[in-house]
Amino acid sequence: MDITHKRILVTGSGGFLGSHLVEKLRAHGCTDLHLPRASQVDLTKEDQVDRLFNTVRPQVVLHLAGLVGGIGANKAFPAQFFYNNLLMGVFTMHYAQKYGAELAVSTGAGCGYPEHAPLPLKESEFWNGLPQKESAPYSLAKRMLMVQSWAYWDEHKFNSSVVVPGNIYGPYDNYDLEGAHVVPAMVRKFVEAAENNVASVEVWGSGKPTRDFIYAGDVAEGIILAAEKVTAPTVINLSSGSETSVRELIDTLVEVTGFKGELKWNTSRPDGQSRRVFDVSRAKSELGWTARTSLREGLIKTVEWYRANQKTARNTMAYPTHG
Repeated sequence: MDITHKRILVTGSGGFLGSHLVEKLRAHGCTDLHLPRASQVDLTKEDQVDRLFNTVRPQVVLHLAGLVGGIGANKAFPAQFFYNNLLMGVFTMHYAQKYGAELAVSTGAGCGYPEHAPLPLKESEFWNGLPQKESAPYSLAKRMLMVQSWAYWDEHKFNSSVVVPGNIYGPYDNYDLEGAHVVPAMVRKFVEAAENNVASVEVWGSGKPTRDFIYAGDVAEGIILAAEKVTAPTVINLSSGSETSVRELIDTLVEVTGFKGELKWNTSRPDGQSRRVFDVSRAKSELGWTARTSLREGLIKTVEWYRANQKTARNTMAYPTHG
């Protein structure tokens, strides 16, 4: 289905991934976009979600809103991560179906895969165990999006799917040093250190864990393809399919930021899950999608954006936040 001329509602449109998706939708030719912000609609309040969908009557719903953060934030606010993400998903999909949307695509969580699932992570393994404990409140709330997709398909034949991105990075991210994910936190640290000729930079953990980093613009393109091509509930990985260690990431950031000082690895800080890489064969076969942006290219874009937008970039984490 071509969504170009559809009435499209994007939740979380003012957030990190949402900003990239709105850019891609406009480049795709989509003009009937409805982009509610958190200051206008609280997606954890059922009456507000009901009013939003009754007013907009979207044909396509792209649900990106969520309370997100790194390991530290997940450990500090597990109840908020569970409560906010669960309610946002439940209300958004329910009222999308109730008010006649043709389809919905939601973003799941890569950390929602079972902690001991074999690598690369295949969609068929999504339910074969519990995720890592530190992020479980968040990731299990996100897993419920898939359960809701099955339920609403069986009862209402409502077409919805869940895409599972890898470790997303890029412009518009949250660059708070305590609450952010590894890439934006490190981009901020190394940009500031390079600009101020700092002698050393502390990096959390050992550098040994691996992640599957994916540029946000590539994920946004995958979401659009999922909206156009998926016709029944499914979960689809959207990532690079390449395993990169945190140490390799840091080495690349040192190069692209021009940092000349010393690295100090703080091994008292948690590493998180030891390895993560995704099988992306389903995205390729069902969507015709593959990641187009290399890690080095994406980091250069991210560093350039942050340098140009340091004064206005999000450098603090507030709770709750979903748009």
